[in-house]
Amino acid sequence: MERPKKLPHGPLMIDIAGLELSDLDRQRLIHPRVGGLILFARNYQSPEQLTRLTGEIHALRTPPLPIAIDHEGGRVQRCREGFTRLPPMRRLGELWEHSPPEALKAAHDIGYVLAAELRQCGVDLSFTPVLDLDWGRSGVIGNRAFHSDPEVVSQLAGALIDGLRRAGMVACGKHFPGHGWAEADSHVAIPVDERRLVELAPDIEPYRRLKLDAVMPAHIIYSKIDDKSAGFSKYWNDYLRKKLKFDGVIFSDDLSMEGASVAGDRVDRAQAAWSAGCDMLLMCNSPEAVGEVLERWQPDFDPVRSARIARLLPTVARPVLQDDPKYRAGVKVSAVLLG
Repeated sequence: MERPKKLPHGPLMIDIAGLELSDLDRQRLIHPRVGGLILFARNYQSPEQLTRLTGEIHALRTPPLPIAIDHEGGRVQRCREGFTRLPPMRRLGELWEHSPPEALKAAHDIGYVLAAELRQCGVDLSFTPVLDLDWGRSGVIGNRAFHSDPEVVSQLAGALIDGLRRAGMVACGKHFPGHGWAEADSHVAIPVDERRLVELAPDIEPYRRLKLDAVMPAHIIYSKIDDKSAGFSKYWNDYLRKKLKFDGVIFSDDLSMEGASVAGDRVDRAQAAWSAGCDMLLMCNSPEAVGEVLERWQPDFDPVRSARIARLLPTVARPVLQDDPKYRAGVKVSAVLLG
């Protein structure tokens, strides 16, 4: 087996097409401007297959590439067969209405199951929790949100984060400063939120309260504040760094989404997000765009941003789930909340 290539983490997080690595995948994953990989449902067949895939990816270079996935629960859960089916986070908010202590314990245990099962298969990071408030307006957020009250969201998300960390996984809050008000879906449109900063205060509150390792901004234009969507906005990235004293990784949301088209072509989008202060840029579901960006985009290496990305990697051993009472409790409460 070839010795892993020694490379610091670059700023691009890319994807792959299938269940195994192709030669092109391997070539791209050792490119110096690549710093991570995101998986989708098309990359998952079984826990055994996923473990083989992540093992090969981690062996390509040192330090290893962080492997991420969208695995929140509910309708956003990429790995299903062989994994515990997790409830949408709204179920925890509904449980809170009857018993806050039960809801907090359930959130912690579900966070542990979420992270432990992924880590057992070699996945390092899930883009969770969703911190958007449930304003009853956004179909794309909907029951992905814990609750409409920022205090409840903060407490439930905090308990879930504690569960993630117990299993050795970091937490990524999204979609900053809040996706719950805008009605359009940024996957296919360019949403605009016309509220003033004072009106956004409840949406921002969970980011003030929680200790997060990473944040993903929304592909939303907050037109009373800036004419650029949050991921391309120096205002919002500075707000995170200076106002909220956040020193974790700022991800761009997927630069292939329609909500990112305001910044131009794929290279323009990468440069816009990088210049605004994002540390890691997601480029998904567009192999041609990845090739174009790797060829044409040549930012200066930033050791500070690279070091932030390195902190996404787990620092503890993978959990052993057999006979783990916390794991069994999380599996049980997930089934109960799903009814």
